[in-house]
Amino acid sequence: MAAVEPLPPETLSTPCTLSHVDFTTTDDLDDGIEFIGQERPIAAIELGVTIEREGYNIFALGPSGTGKYTVIQRIVEQRAAAEPAPDDWCYVNDFEKPSSPRALRLPAGKGMELKRDMERLVAELRTGLSSAFESEEYTTRRRALQEEFEQREQQSLEELQERARTRGIALLRAPSGLGFAPLRDGEVLPPEEFQKLPEEEQKRLKDEIDALQEELQKVALQAPRWKREFGARLRELNDEVTGLVVEDLLDDLLAKYEPLPDVTAYLGAVRRSVAEHLADFLETGEEKPEEGAVAGLPIPDTFRRAPALRRYQVNVLVDSGGAAGAPVVYESNPSYLNLVGRVEQMSMMGALLTDFTLIKPGVLHRANGGYLILDAAKVLTNPYAWEGLKRALQFRQIRIESPGQMLSMTSTVSLEPEPVPLDLKIVLMGDRQLYYLLAESDPEFDEYFKVAADFDDEFVRDDETTRKYARLIAGTARRAGLLPFDRPAVCRVVEHAARLVEDKERVTAQMRTIVDLLQESDHWARLAGVELVGVEHVQQAIDAQIYRSDRVRARLLDQTLRETVLIDTGGQKVGQVNGLSVLSLGTFSFGRPSRITATVHIGKDEVIDIEREAELGGELHSKGVLILSGFLRGRYAQDHPLSLGASLVFEQSYGEVDGDSASSAELYALLSAIAHLPLAQSFAVTGSVNQYGEVQAIGGVNEKIEGFFDLCKARGLTGGQGVLIPAANVKHLMLRRDVVEAVAAKQFAVYPIATVDEGIEVLTGVPAGEPDDEGLYPDGTVNRLVADRLAEMAEKGKGPEEDDESQHARHGGPSGAARGDAAD
Repeated sequence: MAAVEPLPPETLSTPCTLSHVDFTTTDDLDDGIEFIGQERPIAAIELGVTIEREGYNIFALGPSGTGKYTVIQRIVEQRAAAEPAPDDWCYVNDFEKPSSPRALRLPAGKGMELKRDMERLVAELRTGLSSAFESEEYTTRRRALQEEFEQREQQSLEELQERARTRGIALLRAPSGLGFAPLRDGEVLPPEEFQKLPEEEQKRLKDEIDALQEELQKVALQAPRWKREFGARLRELNDEVTGLVVEDLLDDLLAKYEPLPDVTAYLGAVRRSVAEHLADFLETGEEKPEEGAVAGLPIPDTFRRAPALRRYQVNVLVDSGGAAGAPVVYESNPSYLNLVGRVEQMSMMGALLTDFTLIKPGVLHRANGGYLILDAAKVLTNPYAWEGLKRALQFRQIRIESPGQMLSMTSTVSLEPEPVPLDLKIVLMGDRQLYYLLAESDPEFDEYFKVAADFDDEFVRDDETTRKYARLIAGTARRAGLLPFDRPAVCRVVEHAARLVEDKERVTAQMRTIVDLLQESDHWARLAGVELVGVEHVQQAIDAQIYRSDRVRARLLDQTLRETVLIDTGGQKVGQVNGLSVLSLGTFSFGRPSRITATVHIGKDEVIDIEREAELGGELHSKGVLILSGFLRGRYAQDHPLSLGASLVFEQSYGEVDGDSASSAELYALLSAIAHLPLAQSFAVTGSVNQYGEVQAIGGVNEKIEGFFDLCKARGLTGGQGVLIPAANVKHLMLRRDVVEAVAAKQFAVYPIATVDEGIEVLTGVPAGEPDDEGLYPDGTVNRLVADRLAEMAEKGKGPEEDDESQHARHGGPSGAARGDAAD
């Protein structure tokens, strides 16, 4: 096996030169590009906005900062600009059922026009009706009608009075009402004189009075009928006068809105209602003092007016007048009420009042006929918002009701506005985990969001991509009003974009981070008083970002340097190796070396993971430890049981350990402990391992190398220090400049390791050894030492019966014969 050589410095980072792009500063570049490398989600979004089928709403998934909103906004706005403006929507009173306001659909701009027409109509009705009912003609006709019915009543009484006088009885008017009394010589007979009359005369007069009283009662019973007749005649007169005024004013409106049947039907209902509520129009004054006004509280204009004016108001819910195309709406607070709308209430005289003029639109109303963009996480975290949104999509209508009404939890009398038909495209934005969670747990999700626009967080770094990246940087700087960037500065930004994705062959698509870097670089350049952003300003911005976030990293490094945390960077130890891990705090990640130790003893095929036993090890870490056992069995325990007991631990680890990137380091420590071979402590190791001893790629390779390098540099670089990484991670290397320079000066080394054998040779300086045709390893090799030690442990671990059987087999007994047959 050839010895593994350290990586040359040019492989540790891939610099960007942009030699294929002809420019000196970003002012020389065309900025006609806003996003790159998102062909897949762009195609999905274009499908979603153009297909005219139900359920083809869009879920844009991907990490934040990848430009999801920018891409969606551009595509949707371009599509919306070519579409017609949506119709207006208004709520008007339903005169037959006021608790269920009617929804009117009008062409764009006609809603406000109808509102003004109705306000003008009511004002003219008040004036016209007041003038008509105060006119001399109406007064004369009403007086004549009234006199006719008064004369009829008076004539009936006069006829009754005349009949009574012929019988010697007078009809008297008293405060208590009408009554009869006997007459003598034309004068009312006093009671005492009446008592002096003969009994027969008294009886006759009483009988006459009783008969007349009955006739008076008949006349009195006719009075209500006469009043009803008078009321009916008066209403006919009022309707006639009202009809003349209303017809004259409504004819023009009916002709104007004749193409809109719903509006003409509403105007017909207005005509009938005006006649029924004539008294409201004849009241004087429009302003009504309310309790809220006295208390200094805001009162809606409609509530300051007389009920007659509110009844005939038009509540314009959606006004599309002046719109250049279909609406594109982004709602930052998609609560249930903000989505579907609400019915507001006002406190008046200690009671909560409402009517159709207090119906407020939701974002679904404002985006109807166009496009609505929502943040999926915000929708899901607002109570009932997700259910309300799905319900609107299911029934294709917007029903305004409170959450209590939706859930049938309340029985309070309230308005139930007529639902508005829904026709729009919804775009939800969220991360991938949220998308897959909804797809898994909500069976209706795929029915309403059939288009997934999956935004990538990185794309290939090639000449074409870097050319577009440079143009994107130029456009961003120009739009944000930043200073121009020179060529080295743009190259440094591209290099940082590759470092963010930990891949020299890729660059990040998370443009928010790049924009932040551009803005901070501009800031440092302006502080320096220069007119051009240079590479030093970009590097200063990167360093400042790290410095703001690396307090914990610096504290952990200090603890190691003060030997509070024990990490060796020199010498040799048996069963001890430096592992590497990555800690992430917010957006900042850094590498941290950790001491891993292993101890072995005779046992029964048991490798104890102390982290797992202490419930500090994650599932992936436990899996890695189990793989180690599989490797040991597969390589060293083919002819005898693995009589090994071992313990593995991350020393001075007080939190959860997860991931399998330390499994190769753990295996090296285990092999060292078994073979009694010391490992060089000047190296740190990272990489996962499989059961065949192949070292596999891991994440955070740059941070891990730099973490160990910082410790070695703080203690003093000796030239013998370095890091072992998986060979598969070489393409991910974008190391800091100081690390590359140290490697170039042969003060530090990075070794690409493909197998466990390569790694153990670097750590021990002893050949790993390859098996011969009989499966035996050469003397003095690591594998031979391990195999011999495990065979020795297996022999010592046998019981008496197993020992006798083994001796018998060695002398050619039945067991040996059986073993030979099986081998043949």
